[in-house]
Amino acid sequence: MWQVIYDELKAEDENFEIISVAQDTGGEDAAGPIFDAADVTYTSLIDVNHLISSLYNLVNVPSGVWIDEEGRIARINEGTYAQEHFNGAFGTNEYVPIVRDWVKKGAESQYVWDTSKVRESIVDRTPEAEKAQPAFLLGSYYFQRDNEAKAEQYWTLAQQLDPTSWNYLRQDLLYEEGGSAGPAWQQRVEEVEAAGGAYYAPLEIEAGAN
Repeated sequence: MWQVIYDELKAEDENFEIISVAQDTGGEDAAGPIFDAADVTYTSLIDVNHLISSLYNLVNVPSGVWIDEEGRIARINEGTYAQEHFNGAFGTNEYVPIVRDWVKKGAESQYVWDTSKVRESIVDRTPEAEKAQPAFLLGSYYFQRDNEAKAEQYWTLAQQLDPTSWNYLRQDLLYEEGGSAGPAWQQRVEEVEAAGGAYYAPLEIEAGAN
């Protein structure tokens, strides 16, 4: 779907770009076939160490960051499905229209956030959570060297240090029975929701977006 959107908006504004970065320690073998199946022409990268998530404090995928021609962040940390899936089980049809509006109007788009709103929307990591990325990197190091016990040790530590990160949990569960849709994942979702949290923060979109 994003390929269709890219073709549409690239035709309207040649400066428009999509950069899609898969957060997957499995590398090309794991994420490459997804890009290949979609036959994407926009820039697609595979981030085996989840560095993009770390740099932008993103805790789930897909998450989007709008960056304008001046390098300024216009929106950040939103679940960026291009459409609803499975009769509304996840995803939304409301996100693409605001992207269109931004491409057309630029800084004048009503959906561009000011600096204070952007700052508020960046996940504020605790000192403990700051240690999670190095722990995750150690886990990835051992995983790539077929030391599954050590990989699990440090991936578990990363989740303990930063329990807000769905990315760390998802990466770990991909190599366990049931994967990221298994019982451990569902239990985590239920725990977060019971505590008043959300798998994705609600999109802040005013009604009537064109």
